[in-house]
Amino acid sequence: MASNDAEQQSGSRGTAADRIASVEAFQVAWRPGDAPGRRTAIVRVRTEGGLTGYGEASPMMGGEHSLLVVRDFAASLVGADPFDQAVIFDRLLHRYIKLGPEGAVTGALAALDIALWDIKGKALGLPIYKLLGGAWRTKLPFYASIGGNAERSVDDVVRVVEKRWLAETPAAIKIRWDGDRTRQDYDIPGDIAKARAVRKLVGDAFPLAFDANNQYSIGGAIRVGRALEDLGYVWFEEPVQHYDVRGMGEVAQRLDITVSAAEQTYTTQALVQIIEAGVRMVQPDIVKMGGITGLMQCAAICFAHGVELVPHQTQPGIGHVANLHVLATLMHNTKPAEFADPDDRMHVAFENPPIPQDGFFTVPDGPGLGLRIRDDEIDRRRS
Repeated sequence: MASNDAEQQSGSRGTAADRIASVEAFQVAWRPGDAPGRRTAIVRVRTEGGLTGYGEASPMMGGEHSLLVVRDFAASLVGADPFDQAVIFDRLLHRYIKLGPEGAVTGALAALDIALWDIKGKALGLPIYKLLGGAWRTKLPFYASIGGNAERSVDDVVRVVEKRWLAETPAAIKIRWDGDRTRQDYDIPGDIAKARAVRKLVGDAFPLAFDANNQYSIGGAIRVGRALEDLGYVWFEEPVQHYDVRGMGEVAQRLDITVSAAEQTYTTQALVQIIEAGVRMVQPDIVKMGGITGLMQCAAICFAHGVELVPHQTQPGIGHVANLHVLATLMHNTKPAEFADPDDRMHVAFENPPIPQDGFFTVPDGPGLGLRIRDDEIDRRRS
């Protein structure tokens, strides 16, 4: 079975030395005792000619569900041409279509896709953004995405926001709630008070965003959204449950503030549905939404519909850099890149870890992702 799949996928390009030799899928625990959610789900692809490509899956529950899917198809890719990444993607998506395909399957394919693009760039000696058509910019501003605010007091929210605002000099700040999604409209007055306090801290002109993490009813979301409009917030993220597409669209159409959604959208068809519902800023995630191939498809959809594409991105290593390569190619890049709660635990695995300077990330210009990864450090932390 493996050899037949490889023959179908490899085409006629090159020799066996160019083809896939192995596909590995594993977690990396960066520190002793890391809980599954703190680990990174990695896919590593090696070719017969000695190239290595790295990808990263969605980290939900440590990504183990996606890694199981990769392990299931890994042997079938031996002998395939890594340049056939789009054919491989669609073949595998439809092999596992009855598992969702949302979630585990698209997370698995995202990791594989990023790894294959990494190999393609290394084979050609070019950064991925060149393969995608070139960069409009290689220095990208970021916004500080600050989570965990549902349980904090107003004073604590201000303290945490001020610390990152002064330390990182971001182009914008997003305050995330990360609350209990089963408790809708739990403390609307308190939420508005926190939003007001952050606005007072940074002044009237500084760009702010509010991520509700799906914790409001439609009525509650409209109430909070009106307050955010008065406070001059730039966007209101995922105000209602992500699976309530009609409700998300209703909130978006009834508010003047830009409502964003789709970080938990996994297919291009689902993305179109949320746009058709009325959402005008969408945030698919590269490690959930089919990797580089999937996110570029999202970019085409957004361009055709006149919708802002502002990808969600919380992973500080491989996923982050893959996202930067895509963002560099977008003509209408209307918002900064997301920089979630900073963590240097992964830096040991990179000779050139992605670290912002003076409010910007620079897209690596080395072959592929441009990350110089220390295989020995990755292997030492495999779990």
